[in-house]
Amino acid sequence: MDNIITWQWALVLLSSLALILCSPFAKNAKQFFKAENTNGQAPNFVVLTSSLVISWIFAKSITNAANLGLSFGFVGGLAYAGYYFSFCVAGLIIYQLRTKGGFESIHQFLHQKYGRSALWLFSILIAIRLFNEIWSNTMVIGTYFGAVGTSAYYASILVFTGLTLVYSLKGGMRSSMFTDLIQMVLFGVLLSLILSQIIPQTEGGITAFVQEGTWSMSMGLNLLFVALIQSFSYPFHDPVMTDRGFIADPKMTLKSFFWAGLIGAICIVLFSFVGIFARLNGLEGEAPVVVSKTLGLAMMLMMNFIMITSAASTLDSTFSSFSKLVTIDLGWTQAITIQKGRLTMAVLALLGTIPVFFNPEILSATTVSGTMVIGLAPVFLLWNWEMPKISFHLSVGVGILTGIILILGCPSYLLFFEGKYGDYLSLNILGSIACFLAFLIPKWMNLESIRAK
Repeated sequence: MDNIITWQWALVLLSSLALILCSPFAKNAKQFFKAENTNGQAPNFVVLTSSLVISWIFAKSITNAANLGLSFGFVGGLAYAGYYFSFCVAGLIIYQLRTKGGFESIHQFLHQKYGRSALWLFSILIAIRLFNEIWSNTMVIGTYFGAVGTSAYYASILVFTGLTLVYSLKGGMRSSMFTDLIQMVLFGVLLSLILSQIIPQTEGGITAFVQEGTWSMSMGLNLLFVALIQSFSYPFHDPVMTDRGFIADPKMTLKSFFWAGLIGAICIVLFSFVGIFARLNGLEGEAPVVVSKTLGLAMMLMMNFIMITSAASTLDSTFSSFSKLVTIDLGWTQAITIQKGRLTMAVLALLGTIPVFFNPEILSATTVSGTMVIGLAPVFLLWNWEMPKISFHLSVGVGILTGIILILGCPSYLLFFEGKYGDYLSLNILGSIACFLAFLIPKWMNLESIRAK
């Protein structure tokens, strides 16, 4: 066991040091916040697509994909991949915001259309998301170095977060997107190696993986429909995704979003094969961990490295997005400087690590957040409608209330789907309808008052 931990430490240190040395240094604000190169050019199609894909393949997301494969078979992996429809929705809306609306960011759109209060409420929602991304991903890394609460567990989290912060401070968004390309290549290679180990060892090969599971609402399809519903709102509270929608040519960006959605969904489904392998072999526990232990040292190191790769890509993207949020999007400072951007990164790294010492549940960072932001769907799907400012607050407020009901426990009379995630699907359908009504009613009331006059 000590030998394995030593190798894992070597992977963390060597990979992090390599990224620190390779990542470019930002010399001005456009390089730091918009990822422009030294010639003032935006990222190309390959870099942008790779960054979009790997920034959504979190350490916790691939762990969730594997665990869903263990619980539900192929249906579980497909259900989680349903969230990647978000790229198509976000890509189309951002393209329209840029080409038809002339907006340069999500925040500019909200500020101009719904006022400063809407800007701040939205910023609070995404700040909470970015905060959660830090601890929920680093905790995954910690579990590969020691049991929760041990000194090895905490040490690995602190070292990993610190090293990732160093290269993020070096170049901001430019460093993030450059290293994302490297991390995407590494992820693809490692995933291929893992699949090459588990598929040949399974009787029936890939067919056995695809056929595993039951196609029923209670055995995974509930979650698939939840993912598809939330795809109309979920991406807009993720600045890591939306920031990348405003830095390159609109047409190329739209193309990148569509390809990223397809590639990301395929990656998630394929990684769920790890959990399906555990299911077929009667293994129990955290799917990536139990499978890697079953297949020996080489598999454990590959699994550890793929977690390191995905977690690092998420952290550096989170740092750069939070930096842009505080320094630029909130508009509370006239002077936009790299120094302010770097300071906000350091603050997020510190605050985002504190929850680790209170041992929160990793899944709690994401399971409810998608429901709490369903109120964003009408705001962005109907972005070009002339609406009263109160419509934004009512819709978002109803979405938050729906999430709170889910946390406290959904009353039985609101449930019309059974099984796992049946409460999620029931509330997401009802909540989405309520959000659209809350968004539209002020508009209808204004129209009626006009007609009465």
